[in-house]
Amino acid sequence: MMIYRERETWSNKFEFIFSSMAFSIGLGNVWRFPYLCFKNGGGAFFIPYFVCLFGAGIPIYFLEVAIGQYWQNGGITVWHLIQPIMKGIGYGTTVICFYLNIYYIVILAWAFLYLYYSFSKTLPWATCNNPWNTPGCFNSTSMIPLNNLTDYFGEKNVTPVDSVVEFWERKILQISDGIEHVDGIQPELAITLAVSWAISFFCIWRGIKSTGKSAYVTAIFPYFMLVVLFFRGITLPGAGQGILFYMKPDFSKVARVQVWIDAGTQIFFSYAIALGTMSALGSYNDFNNNFYHQIIFVCFMNSGTSIFAGFAIFSVLGYMAFQQGVPVDAVAEKGPGLAFIAYPKGVSTMPGAPFWAVSFFLMIILLGLGSQFVSVEGFITAVVDHFPQYLRVGNRREYFILAVSVVSYLLGLSMVTRGGMYVFQLFDFYGASGICLLTMSFFECITLAWFYGSERFADNTKEMLGHRLPQYFFCAWKYTAPLITFFILATSLIVMEPVKYNSTYEYPSWAITFGWFLALSSVAAIPIYWFYAFIFTPGSLREKWKILTLASSSPHYEKNRQSIENSNQTISKQEDY
Repeated sequence: MMIYRERETWSNKFEFIFSSMAFSIGLGNVWRFPYLCFKNGGGAFFIPYFVCLFGAGIPIYFLEVAIGQYWQNGGITVWHLIQPIMKGIGYGTTVICFYLNIYYIVILAWAFLYLYYSFSKTLPWATCNNPWNTPGCFNSTSMIPLNNLTDYFGEKNVTPVDSVVEFWERKILQISDGIEHVDGIQPELAITLAVSWAISFFCIWRGIKSTGKSAYVTAIFPYFMLVVLFFRGITLPGAGQGILFYMKPDFSKVARVQVWIDAGTQIFFSYAIALGTMSALGSYNDFNNNFYHQIIFVCFMNSGTSIFAGFAIFSVLGYMAFQQGVPVDAVAEKGPGLAFIAYPKGVSTMPGAPFWAVSFFLMIILLGLGSQFVSVEGFITAVVDHFPQYLRVGNRREYFILAVSVVSYLLGLSMVTRGGMYVFQLFDFYGASGICLLTMSFFECITLAWFYGSERFADNTKEMLGHRLPQYFFCAWKYTAPLITFFILATSLIVMEPVKYNSTYEYPSWAITFGWFLALSSVAAIPIYWFYAFIFTPGSLREKWKILTLASSSPHYEKNRQSIENSNQTISKQEDY
């Protein structure tokens, strides 16, 4: 006989805190925020960043945890309980989460391969005598002046290419000429992708008990590595120049629309909002858990990590600029370019380079792994809570996690082909883009604050915490967060241009169409579910609307109500007796 398994809870409060940190604090804090800060006015970038953070980011982060804890359900069913007609939000966020799980883990596959090659006496990306190098290869030890590279190689009719770039493109990616040229699977990446999925699977396969324990490592250990890299970076010559470039304020840039778009989208990426995962993590809390102080701590650590990481990163970039005799902006990059080209290049010129390379890629792996397996847990929770009668019986949950991991791995193989980088970029730019996250966040705020009612939810939070949340949150959910998300979403759509690889390769029209399909497949879940609900809900239009806007009470409240009723009946019987 199959046993129905009750819903789990965290073993202690620290498991929730560290799981939240592991999920929210990831690669975006290290490789995206420092570059955006440098690009958008240095210290002046904090103005739009903190406006968007306190006006939208933190309130929505609190919202997702609070609804998960109150209704004790995952990312799909929680919205059905709040407002049945808005269940499409849950479907949409779960679709985004699924896309994210497929492509985000590919970064771990790259990092594992770099880590493997870091265990060598001489870092392979620091030399030009490897089988993958071209005649135009040069590195920091080349006896060619950097300002004379083009002339020197031009005489030989070859194009100068940095050895670090060649290692990345010709050895790791083995990149083809375009997305239409698949050119087979890169076998080393296929292996490291399998390793990444295996680790992710074993981190969550026993439910949140194993998720919580795994989060201790992935949330804490990267900070040791980041601190070590910080102190190494600031002791390098030229570090001060890099930090100055990072923080020097340029208030004239604050008036640019793009700066506000960058600030807003960075917050939604780094806080991992609108994926349903924070609702899932909150749903495993005790009903009366004081999430208020816990989430304040997580938010402080999230933004603090972003700022602190900038000092560790730009001190090394300043050292690189000093070594090469060029401005810092000539070596600064964002995204994969920072983690797999710029920083490894800086590390390769340090004394004891292999040690620092191992330290850096261990940090990247742990930061990425924490976000990955907690995100997968969020997806699993959403689906299991939607089909508890099938997936919360016996060992079916474990088998379902295995099936999701295998299917996701097979889909992810498309990104470790020699044309895989182009597929990866489509998923990154469209599938889990700012447009999708902003749209979902906008509807989350509108649904809770206007359809369900902010004052009503204020009473709900009082049930959990014993006191209401500060009025700031309810004002933000009702006014500032919808306005900020709508403004950034609208301006992003206006200024948006088709994605390019390395700012040069233009995708064919069918690839752009596929990218928009990825984006709209999540966003369209909201209106599609509206039509579905109105068609299949019985009754007149007025009756349909009444049913579809009727919120459900918390399961905890229902249990308490039933317990009180039973107790009252017992007392009544005793009095009659």
